[in-house]
Amino acid sequence: MEDGTALHFEVVGLVEDDENNAYAVCYNEQNDEFVVTDQFGELLDDEDLAQEILDDFFVLAEESGPPEEQA
Repeated sequence: MEDGTALHFEVVGLVEDDENNAYAVCYNEQNDEFVVTDQFGELLDDEDLAQEILDDFFVLAEESGPPEEQA
Protein backbone atom coordinates (compact mmCIF):
# COMPACT_ATOMS: atom_id res chain seq x y z
CA MET A 1 0.00 0.00 0.00
CA GLU A 2 1.10 3.60 -0.44
CA ASP A 3 1.28 4.12 3.33
CA GLY A 4 3.68 1.19 3.74
CA THR A 5 1.19 -1.32 5.11
CA ALA A 6 1.12 -4.78 3.61
CA LEU A 7 -1.97 -6.83 2.86
CA HIS A 8 -1.65 -10.60 2.75
CA PHE A 9 -3.71 -12.50 0.20
CA GLU A 10 -4.18 -16.24 -0.14
CA VAL A 11 -4.56 -17.82 -3.58
CA VAL A 12 -8.00 -19.44 -3.53
CA GLY A 13 -8.32 -20.34 -7.18
CA LEU A 14 -6.66 -20.51 -10.55
CA VAL A 15 -8.58 -19.62 -13.70
CA GLU A 16 -7.52 -20.08 -17.30
CA ASP A 17 -9.18 -18.35 -20.25
CA ASP A 18 -9.80 -19.69 -23.76
CA GLU A 19 -6.39 -18.37 -24.87
CA ASN A 20 -4.57 -20.30 -22.10
CA ASN A 21 -3.82 -17.18 -20.05
CA ALA A 22 -3.65 -18.07 -16.37
CA TYR A 23 -4.95 -15.91 -13.54
CA ALA A 24 -4.90 -16.30 -9.76
CA VAL A 25 -7.88 -15.34 -7.63
CA CYS A 26 -6.60 -14.17 -4.25
CA TYR A 27 -8.52 -13.41 -1.05
CA ASN A 28 -7.75 -11.22 1.96
CA GLU A 29 -9.84 -12.44 4.90
CA GLN A 30 -9.20 -9.38 7.08
CA ASN A 31 -10.71 -6.99 4.51
CA ASP A 32 -12.99 -9.57 2.86
CA GLU A 33 -11.49 -8.61 -0.49
CA PHE A 34 -10.68 -10.51 -3.68
CA VAL A 35 -8.06 -9.51 -6.24
CA VAL A 36 -6.95 -11.08 -9.52
CA THR A 37 -3.35 -11.40 -10.65
CA ASP A 38 -1.76 -12.51 -13.88
CA GLN A 39 0.54 -15.52 -14.12
CA PHE A 40 3.43 -13.40 -12.83
CA GLY A 41 1.61 -12.21 -9.70
CA GLU A 42 0.91 -8.69 -10.98
CA LEU A 43 -2.50 -7.18 -10.24
CA LEU A 44 -4.62 -6.80 -13.36
CA ASP A 45 -4.95 -3.22 -14.59
CA ASP A 46 -8.09 -4.05 -16.58
CA GLU A 47 -10.87 -3.90 -13.98
CA ASP A 48 -13.47 -5.30 -16.41
CA LEU A 49 -11.30 -8.35 -17.10
CA ALA A 50 -10.65 -8.83 -13.38
CA GLN A 51 -14.40 -8.72 -12.67
CA GLU A 52 -15.09 -11.21 -15.48
CA ILE A 53 -12.51 -13.61 -14.04
CA LEU A 54 -14.00 -13.22 -10.54
CA ASP A 55 -17.49 -13.88 -11.90
CA ASP A 56 -16.26 -17.04 -13.65
CA PHE A 57 -14.48 -18.14 -10.48
CA PHE A 58 -17.61 -17.73 -8.34
CA VAL A 59 -19.71 -19.70 -10.85
CA LEU A 60 -17.15 -22.52 -10.91
CA ALA A 61 -16.90 -22.51 -7.11
CA GLU A 62 -20.67 -22.72 -6.77
CA GLU A 63 -20.91 -25.56 -9.31
CA SER A 64 -18.15 -27.56 -7.61
CA GLY A 65 -19.57 -27.11 -4.10
CA PRO A 66 -21.58 -29.77 -2.30
CA PRO A 67 -25.11 -30.27 -3.65
CA GLU A 68 -27.79 -28.43 -1.73
CA GLU A 69 -30.19 -30.59 0.21
CA GLN A 70 -33.66 -30.70 -1.19
CA ALA A 71 -36.56 -29.86 1.13
